[in-house]
Amino acid sequence: MDVEQYMTGLGRAARTASRQVAASSTAARNEALLATRDALDGARAALAEANAGDMERGRSRGLDAPLLDRLELTPARIDTMLEGLAQVAALPDPVGSITDLNTRPSGIQVGRMRVPLGVIGIIYESRPNVTVEAASLCLKAGNATILRGGSEALASNCAIAACLTRGLEAAGLPAAAVQVVETADRAAVSQLITMPDYVDVIVPRGGKGLIERISAEAKVPVIKHLDGVCHVYIDDGADEEMALAIAVNAKTQRYGTCNTMETLLVAQSMAAGNLPRLAAAFAAAGVELRGCEQTCALLPDAIPATEDDWHEEYLGPVLAVKVVSGLDEAIAHINTYSSLHTDAIVTRDHGRAMRFLREVDSSSVMVNASTRFADGFEYGLGAEIGISTDKLHARGPVGLEGLTSRKYVVLGAGQVRT
Repeated sequence: MDVEQYMTGLGRAARTASRQVAASSTAARNEALLATRDALDGARAALAEANAGDMERGRSRGLDAPLLDRLELTPARIDTMLEGLAQVAALPDPVGSITDLNTRPSGIQVGRMRVPLGVIGIIYESRPNVTVEAASLCLKAGNATILRGGSEALASNCAIAACLTRGLEAAGLPAAAVQVVETADRAAVSQLITMPDYVDVIVPRGGKGLIERISAEAKVPVIKHLDGVCHVYIDDGADEEMALAIAVNAKTQRYGTCNTMETLLVAQSMAAGNLPRLAAAFAAAGVELRGCEQTCALLPDAIPATEDDWHEEYLGPVLAVKVVSGLDEAIAHINTYSSLHTDAIVTRDHGRAMRFLREVDSSSVMVNASTRFADGFEYGLGAEIGISTDKLHARGPVGLEGLTSRKYVVLGAGQVRT
């Protein structure tokens, strides 16, 4: 296969399809989503067969157990895919809405309209259910998409793509509105991220190495976050029970997510009374603590932290702990070591809470709540395609609005400028 020629063909077809999808009605896009749901439901045997082949090839290649788990399409995961399509179809359509209309002295009305981004390239690993999640969100927001999943899930993704095609055709929408890259050649990724004539934005979903590579090589704008070094700061005078509940939940509710707390900061005035209780709760959950000098003096079982620990996204039962002098040092530490994902303060003081919200430079900043709330569903977006820690276009969980842009519209009644 000539990969460059193949990818250019996908891009050209996606660009043409994107214009048709952008002009389509909400009803047509919803019909496509629901028809895809029905197609997937009717293709369970074909999906299981394709996925079994991927699983067998994965085992023969020596994929580890967590990767195989993410790769597997169980009946329950197919059920979740079907439910997700129905949920996205039920979400309000952002496309075409006009806001901020105001009348100027000339008599013209100036507002802003939500419009699709165009063609979205999505690069992801392992989980074939992402194919449906990503395609449904892009389509609902009026975009075309090119999906490049991991080579380990190629057969599963192609089987899912056939169902997406049937759904699009049932609604009278172009099949090229959702295209799955049908080659495992890594050159396809390099081609996809360097086609600005055909692709408007790239969304990578995967490990830090993948995202760093794409960010460095892309000639197309990238919506991304590299990692989730999230903090919880327990402020002077914080409610001790609240602090305990939030810190334990932020770390232990689920370890392998980007919104899991990786560093706990405790005000010096709170350390002696709170750290032993926190340590006991973390020990009960099997969490290893790596602490600063003051932390280790209070907690003999803590391992001395190194400079690397303040930068680390553990994605496991390990937590860095630091005692800080107060709010100023906490904010300085977070703005130095945070990955700009999600950071939280536990405090009783409204003024200090507002300072934390203003001065912590992250995409989600929280007061008296667990960092685990930082996702599209919990924020009321219905669903998300990923998290952005960038500062342009989309920031934080990226839902349907994040897959659109806004343009100015002017409504007149024959006005001319003098």
